Amino acid sequence: MTANNAVVHLVDDDESVRHSVAFLLATAGFAVRVHESGLALLDAIDTLQPGCVISDVRMPGIDGLELQRRLKAAGVRLPVVVMTGHADVQLAVQAMKDGAIDFIEKPFDDEAMLAAVRTALKEGKAGEGRQAEMDATAARLASLSGRERQVLDGLLAGHPNKTIAYDLEISARTVEVHRANVMKKMSASSLSDLVRMVLRVDGASGR
Repeated sequence: MTANNAVVHLVDDDESVRHSVAFLLATAGFAVRVHESGLALLDAIDTLQPGCVISDVRMPGIDGLELQRRLKAAGVRLPVVVMTGHADVQLAVQAMKDGAIDFIEKPFDDEAMLAAVRTALKEGKAGEGRQAEMDATAARLASLSGRERQVLDGLLAGHPNKTIAYDLEISARTVEVHRANVMKKMSASSLSDLVRMVLRVDGASGR
């Protein structure tokens, strides 16, 4: 099994396609979980193992684009590769705009499919690392006291210590103490490092 036991979640309403693609992937050493529809995948959302999603773009009920959007809305960060027919390039482009990392046109070459899966799993592994880093940063942010967060907000706004002190009606020395505590709790090596990590987390949360 490849990619540290990652699972390829295959979604297609065509049983013959599910069977052939699943056989190809399994033969190449990938763990595969098949779903006969987008709704079936969403019904299993709480049990989805890390890996990637390979989905047909045209399916009854929920098509590949809507499935991708619902996964994203649910906070599922599995990389998505869509399978399209020759006339569905426009849909594939839209899927890429919505965050899919690749699309494959049917009938596809076996190696093209395997290459797309390898890329998706590699991206998924990198994404897990980035998410773990953001989760750790978010936890450190949550550990700040109310006053420390106010000082941090002042720093993010680009204000010098004296301005932050004036706005909060505290001494500049007290701001310096809180600033030092913020840097320590956030494990930031510099102000630019602090700003970068906080903006990354706030951007991901839509703040």
